[in-house]
Amino acid sequence: MNDIGHIRRVYDQGRLSRKDLHPDPIIQFESWFQVASDSDIKDPSAMSLATANLQGDVSIRTVLLKSFDQQGFVFFTNYESAKARQIAENPRVALLFPWLTLDRQVKIAGRANRISTAESLRYFLSRPRGSQLGAWVSAQSSVIHSRAMLLAKLDEIKQRFADGNISLPEFWGGYRVVPERIEFWQGQPDRLHDRFQYSRQPDQTWQIDRLAP
Repeated sequence: MNDIGHIRRVYDQGRLSRKDLHPDPIIQFESWFQVASDSDIKDPSAMSLATANLQGDVSIRTVLLKSFDQQGFVFFTNYESAKARQIAENPRVALLFPWLTLDRQVKIAGRANRISTAESLRYFLSRPRGSQLGAWVSAQSSVIHSRAMLLAKLDEIKQRFADGNISLPEFWGGYRVVPERIEFWQGQPDRLHDRFQYSRQPDQTWQIDRLAP
């Protein structure tokens, strides 16, 4: 057995108290996201996305947050991917932002819904041309026999769109995760972490509770 129990550090970069929190979790997230963006964290928009099918098989992977507002948190993917298939069966998902160099994490639980084609197109057109081509090339999560096949497909797609703009693939677009719970976690010494959870109420207001570490 590889015993790595000795790997540890002290979480001591600040406290989080009830008075520090904005009543609106989206505004609170925006504040923390700005701090993460201004720090030396690589890819502060990277988030772990957990999904599960009806049989309870759970998958997790890293995706990039592309926008957020009062309606939710948006990411993009292939609608035929493994994550999309699981979301089609079970739209309940979880997100995690692991900003550990700041001794912070944000956990979000909610439901994922496809965004409109117009929203997906607007974002797609803002992507670099190489990323647009990549969306067409990859049958995400499917088995491929070699990278050479992938590159051959890329050449084919480049030829297809050589004379004009690249159109939005019908199998590609965005999801919006509509939050039901959002937790803000601030690491503390002796593992007595500060944790506050916002829970959406039936009247769409938010209840804030401190959680035991």
